[in-house]
Amino acid sequence: MAGLERLLTEQQNTASASIDELSTEDALRIINAEDHKVPAAVEREIPAIARAVEAVVAAMERGGRLFYIGAGTSGRLGVLDASECPPTFNTPPEMVQGIIAGGEAALSRAAEVTEDDPATGASDLVDRGFTGRDVLVGIAASGRTPYVLGGVAEARRQGAVTVGISCTPDSELARAVDIAITPLVGPEVVAGSTRMKAGTAQKLALNMLTTAAFIRLGYVYGNLMVNVQPKNMKLVDRARRIVSQAAGVPYQRAGELLAAGGNRVKTAIVMAKTGAGREEAEGRLAAAGGRIAKALHG
Repeated sequence: MAGLERLLTEQQNTASASIDELSTEDALRIINAEDHKVPAAVEREIPAIARAVEAVVAAMERGGRLFYIGAGTSGRLGVLDASECPPTFNTPPEMVQGIIAGGEAALSRAAEVTEDDPATGASDLVDRGFTGRDVLVGIAASGRTPYVLGGVAEARRQGAVTVGISCTPDSELARAVDIAITPLVGPEVVAGSTRMKAGTAQKLALNMLTTAAFIRLGYVYGNLMVNVQPKNMKLVDRARRIVSQAAGVPYQRAGELLAAGGNRVKTAIVMAKTGAGREEAEGRLAAAGGRIAKALHG
């Protein structure tokens, strides 16, 4: 692609210029030293990430959803973050969705051709039922992937909020979206291998985006994952420990409260802390939009 060599992510890293001649341990130290630059680059983008979180929260409170779209490593990271929301926060699968160029097959095998087609990006978004009340996050380390830009253009046409995550200064993606998140991690240890520092920066930003959004939406109480569903032995134990910690009751009592509360962690916590029965606790939570703190003090 014309001009690709000018991108920051494609530059040669002087720190690793002779990495192929080094011992394994020395090579790993260079990789690790470069990885240390990633958190600082993400930290500089916290104001932009915060704006994106607020946009996602506002959309979800109106019944909207969060969509990721990307190609290659960026697309796989979006699909990964989306797929981790249901087991972590007990969200419906459609609430956060990842779209990758080439579809599911591209998760394990590269699909280079489709990432060059903006029309496919737009049509893939439409095929998922994307609407103007949703939020789209385009992910592209280079900030110029046609597939992603096509998806963003379609989202903007529908009037949706758009976010772009790229690792190149003043990228085409950053200019095309409402909120640009641009962690500048510098040239990669292996020139152009954006699965490395750029991919790590993108993963950190995505973790922050969904985690902070669901914290704001009441899916976390204190720092406890209160939307966990006790569907197996490990999760039953985790649910009991969460109720015990949040409500300050013994482990055995936490189990009794869970059973009385229909195996819902939030309900059990409200019951424990207020002395309410299940029906009253569920009513408090419903009136509080599922937020435990508000249900306790409302």
